Amino acid sequence: MGSKVVYVHRLGRMSYLPAWELQQRAAARVAGNVRRGEEAGHRLLLLQHEPVYTTGLREADYSPEVEAGLRQTGADFQRTNRGGLITFHGPGQLTAYPILHLRSFSPGIKWYVCSLERTVIRTLRTLGITAHTSPHTGVWVRDQKICALGLQGRHVTTHGLALNCNTDLRWFDNIVPCGLPDKGVTSITQELGREVTVQDVEPHFLKAFSEIFNCKLVMTQTDYDEQEVPSSDA
Repeated sequence: MGSKVVYVHRLGRMSYLPAWELQQRAAARVAGNVRRGEEAGHRLLLLQHEPVYTTGLREADYSPEVEAGLRQTGADFQRTNRGGLITFHGPGQLTAYPILHLRSFSPGIKWYVCSLERTVIRTLRTLGITAHTSPHTGVWVRDQKICALGLQGRHVTTHGLALNCNTDLRWFDNIVPCGLPDKGVTSITQELGREVTVQDVEPHFLKAFSEIFNCKLVMTQTDYDEQEVPSSDA
């Protein structure tokens, strides 16, 4: 398949629900474009969340009492329709939500998951970190998760990945991340022994994404709901 155009939106710091509503609007717009035979208008939303614990489809494991306890930490708590179990999102994470018409790239969700993992592994390699996949979803350094994946969508994708850059890892002490009690979490900052911010990592991530997904990234200068003004290629 030829190279696709993906429009990149840098959204700064956002609470979880507004970001989820934005994903839904973006996905509806992409689906509508495809139905009308127009350019799909694939999106890549980049942001950092305000502190929040989110659960996936297996939310029954998390009672109202558990939810109340987690809210007492000062974080939000949200139940979502993505795959995966409980995780944390917050400042210091590069959170990426690709809103893609999947069949424009490949017919299968397995390809998509593998491509996201490969994108993160390539990003980390450029920073001097050797990472790998495992039978558990996500990207790992040794037996510590550095990037969580949680996805939804058979036709247009929503949700995405969260890569720990300089995240305060103490937030993970309040949960069993992704339901794996014998595994830990790490960050790029912890692995390299120096402060590495989301802004430091973002250009490496965008380059890897464009290579793995064989797409042209076009940066936008506006919020998603405004008229888009492309600024420059990534």
